[in-house]
Amino acid sequence: MLRTLSRVSFAVALCFAVPVFAADEPKLEPGTIELFNGKDLTGWGYKSKDKFESFDGKTEASDKRYSAKDGVLTVNPGKGTAQLWTKEAFPKDFELRLEFRAAVNADSGLFVRGPQLQVRDYLVAGPYKELKKYKPQDWNEIVVIVKGEVAHCTCNGEILNATMKVPATGPIGLEADRDTMEYRKIRLKEIK
Repeated sequence: MLRTLSRVSFAVALCFAVPVFAADEPKLEPGTIELFNGKDLTGWGYKSKDKFESFDGKTEASDKRYSAKDGVLTVNPGKGTAQLWTKEAFPKDFELRLEFRAAVNADSGLFVRGPQLQVRDYLVAGPYKELKKYKPQDWNEIVVIVKGEVAHCTCNGEILNATMKVPATGPIGLEADRDTMEYRKIRLKEIK
């Protein structure tokens, strides 16, 4: 009887411990915007010359190239390329942070107000094959700091592009090209 009671007590204790861990999630810094809410593609869509196809409230794009589930925005394999863009443009200086995980030889991209930074399985697909801190098939962090019309881009603290030219304003975008790529914690903070 004592063993049964102990197991029940342990199970009850676990049930109460789980919310405590969830409450310990790190808080966003003041002024930080979550570009991806972790649940669906709200704020994102496909754009053409004349229109913007919004995916607000949807968990996948109309062609299924992008999907959202459990805090991860997934770039799914398919034919050709597809570009997913934020509805909002960002004219002020900012710091953009995101995490990505690339399948072997995956090829994607991050558009910063228009120009593209390659986001790939770098050690296999390049172009940054000399990175020492890149973790294949694991989560890596990209930080892009935009001041005026220049972006400084790093992966896990190593420079990808120190002076990428960007327009004065524009949205943030992701590219679907080859194989599976996952993104999470896509956050932007205006800097002064």
